[in-house]
Amino acid sequence: MQREKRKDNIIRKLQSTDSPVSASSLAKEFGVSRQIIVGDIAILRAEGHDISSTPRGYVLPQIGTTPVYRIACKHDSSKILEELNAIVDCGGILLDVSVEHPIYGELVGNLHIANRLDAKEFSDKIIESNAPPLSLLTGGIHLHAITCRDEATLERIKDKLRSIGILFE
Repeated sequence: MQREKRKDNIIRKLQSTDSPVSASSLAKEFGVSRQIIVGDIAILRAEGHDISSTPRGYVLPQIGTTPVYRIACKHDSSKILEELNAIVDCGGILLDVSVEHPIYGELVGNLHIANRLDAKEFSDKIIESNAPPLSLLTGGIHLHAITCRDEATLERIKDKLRSIGILFE
């Protein structure tokens, strides 16, 4: 498949799903290597497409009216899965995690975690890769951008995080 046609198909694929799409699955679908897909994504980004990379694959930003809120949390690595589950169980979707670094400024990691399975896969990936989470850079303090349907849902999320000692106020 020619690069231009493949790039068009990649964009269509990302537009047609709310879930992240991995480079490996795109490579298999289009009969090319994973590295070719990574290159195609880089070109699409350079052409102005707002493609985000999450731990589980590529996503396009969701256009809609669901508000995005920011909450501050603080905990050590042992509480990551508990934090993620609390947020999704109360109706939130974690869009990203960010920390304020003294040299680099804001560092952001895209997450796109919408349910317990996503949370478990992310937690397992941290353990398997032995990679430290961003919050390690800031003594456990970090921000999450989350989306949820309304302020009442946000308050439920904050109450739950407060009750398990994770909400940073």
